[in-house]
Order: sequence, then C-alpha cells, then structure tokens
Amino acid sequence: MTSNNVEDAASGDDKKNKAADKKEVRPPNPSPEKMLKEARTQFSTIRDLLRYGVSRLHGAQAVFGHGSQNVYDEAAYLILHTLQLPLDLLDPFLDARLTESEINSVVQILDRRAKLRVPAAYLTQEAWLGEHRFYVDERVIVPRSFIAELIPQQLEPWVDKPEGVLNILDMCTGSGCLAILMALAFPNAQVDAVDVSKDALAVAQHNVTDYALEDRVHLIESDLFEKIENKRYDLIISNPPYVDAKSMASLPKEYRHEPELALAAGEDGLTVIRALLRQSRSHLNRGGKLMVEIGHNREVLEAAYPETDFTWVTVSAGDEFVFVLNQDQLA
Repeated sequence: MTSNNVEDAASGDDKKNKAADKKEVRPPNPSPEKMLKEARTQFSTIRDLLRYGVSRLHGAQAVFGHGSQNVYDEAAYLILHTLQLPLDLLDPFLDARLTESEINSVVQILDRRAKLRVPAAYLTQEAWLGEHRFYVDERVIVPRSFIAELIPQQLEPWVDKPEGVLNILDMCTGSGCLAILMALAFPNAQVDAVDVSKDALAVAQHNVTDYALEDRVHLIESDLFEKIENKRYDLIISNPPYVDAKSMASLPKEYRHEPELALAAGEDGLTVIRALLRQSRSHLNRGGKLMVEIGHNREVLEAAYPETDFTWVTVSAGDEFVFVLNQDQLA
C-alpha cells in the first residue's frame, strides 16, 4: 500500500469517526403500553386516532389480506366500524371530536388488532364481498374469493343461459358467502352448500338466515361428495383448501387464527382439488361446469394433469387462480 493510500484510508476513518460523533442518538420508541395510555388521554379526534392506528399497526408489522390491503385502510375501517359510521365516509368526520368512551373503544380495538395480530374481520365479526356483508368468526376463514368477482355477471361467458341454471353446488362453503351470492345471482336455482365442518355450517346458517334464503340455500354436512349420493348439478363451484405444506409452515400470525382445516391441502396443495376433479363428473348434468379457485397452484396443477385442457379465468389478480372445466372434460 502506498503512502497516499494509507492517508486516504486514514482520512476515511477520520471522517467516519467525526460522522459518528455528530450522529443523532434517537430515543427508543415508546412501548405499546405507553402508547395506549397516551392515546386514551391525549387524543380527541378521528384524525388523531387514524394516525395512531397507522403507527400502531405498522409498528406491530401487521399483515393484511383479509379485506383491507394496507395499513391505512385497515385502521380507517376499524375506526369507522367501531364508531358506527358509514364505511365509505371518512373525510367528513376526520376532525370530529370524540367522547372519552369512544376514544377508549377505538384504541382498544386497534390495540387488539396490533397486539394479537387478529384479522380485523374477527374483531368486527363481519366481512364484505363487494356490497354484501357476511357474519364471520374464528370458526371459518375470512371470506375472500376471486370467484365472488364473477358471480354478479352470472359467470358470463361460461354460463350462457342463467335462467336455466336450476341446481348449484358450493363445495367447501365455509361461511356460506359464495352459496348466498350464487342464490342471489341465479334466482331460479336451488343451492346446496357443503362443508365437512359443523362449526363452519353454524356460521353459514347465520348468514343464510340473515339473507332470508332458507328456502333456497341448503346446508349439508359432508366430507366432499360423501353425502351427496346421486344428485347432479348444473354448476359446481368451490373455493377449497389449497395451501401447501411449505406455505402452511410460514403463514403470518393473522392467518394462523383461521381454521387449519379450511386452509391446509397436503404437501402440494392439491389434496382436495384432486378429489374434486375425480368426483365432480358424476355430479354434473350434461353440459354442466366445474369452477374452482386454486390459489398459486396453477403450475403444480397443470404438471399433475398434463392431458387436461383447463380454461383459466381472468380475475383482478390475473389468470392463474380460477379454472373452469366442462362436465365432459372431467375423468
């Protein structure tokens, strides 16, 4: 090393030391307990609480995907719901002053969301698919389905005569949300909603009653087609368990509050989907269709069934999450 290089190196070290001397020493972040106490005593408006909620959830590294897609929307939703304000009207109320009890209620639900990492839907006991509200609790997964996007258009273009759809099966119904949406979209149809979980069906019954559809949506406790016998349908839809073993092992805390039975689907995520492909043909009318949501398993599915010509439906997230097969394409 030449002398100039030595000097350069020494000069660099000297600069680092001077920078270190000037570096601001930041105080540690306040504890959640201190933040909670200060929030209850120092805040007065929804704007205050919104800022607090964003900071609190961000600091807790909360994960989203059960309705809201980001920390701001989640905080806003929890605040508006707790204060019984319209969920689509935040701005007019931002500077509204709150009572002490209102502040306590909002701070408490934000703290539970951050501390326990519970999905917001379980805290509010409601979930939304489009404009439709459904009751939920921890007996079911929080409703979220790309199939729900397709139902208001009556599954067009895969269903060309909606008025002729008379019998529908929603397999792995969970909270019953897709079965209810199908009944609303196809007014001439009877809908069977099947799930292996008695607890899930209790939640589904709550929702069926809320929508006054007891005469058209029929809940069936069954391990897939076990208790369906010889009944046939014009449409079978399913948002089944499809999470593979690797993904199950690394799920964020929020998803671990959901029933494992409704998520896990074996080593490759196809355990339930294989059964649907194997058994659906004998339960579809001629010309009937099977529509299934499969998560991120398109490549795995196509590799497992190279001879099957899956039709992939384009939804908001792309064309790899939902497939359609005709009855004569099934084994």
